[in-house]
Amino acid sequence: MDTSEFWTIIEAARSAVGPDRPFDGALVDELAARTKDDILRYQERFDEVHDAAYRWDVWAAAYLIGGGCSDDSFMDFRAGLIALGRDWYERAAACPDSLAEHPAVIAAAGAYDDEAVFYEDVNYAAGEAFKRVTGGEEDFYDAWDEYADSRDSSGQDAEDMGEDFDFDDPDEMRRRLPRLTALYLLDTPH
Repeated sequence: MDTSEFWTIIEAARSAVGPDRPFDGALVDELAARTKDDILRYQERFDEVHDAAYRWDVWAAAYLIGGGCSDDSFMDFRAGLIALGRDWYERAAACPDSLAEHPAVIAAAGAYDDEAVFYEDVNYAAGEAFKRVTGGEEDFYDAWDEYADSRDSSGQDAEDMGEDFDFDDPDEMRRRLPRLTALYLLDTPH
């Protein structure tokens, strides 16, 4: 599965969202309509896209939006970026401060809601879809281990997270993420 097909699946799920159908449910439905191999290939692309956002500047954006952000929460934030769709994901990957323009982020800042963009269940969509296809609780993990072992992982080094900086330093956050800081650090002097 190439990256374009991955994003086609994400967009199909986004299009199927409704009042009684959240994105993660629509994504599981979309994946469960595919083969087991397709689900594994989706997971491979998901991991690549998810890992590509594993950077300090993206984590800083999550820290502002979430009022703090542990490593587990950062996993959920990156899954939430993917759930926003390709356009928003790519915008945020290029410039995390651009999230200050997303309607959900703006609304969440005004409501003091620290859940915007964080979407834990998206991390587990492939496993849920695989379980639906096979009926087995652990089938996905066994199949994933076998699939991952069969893939050539040579040359895949840890991503450079960029420059580390202090998320608790308002001046540093204002310098690096001025628009998000304006939304979320209203009580700090400029």
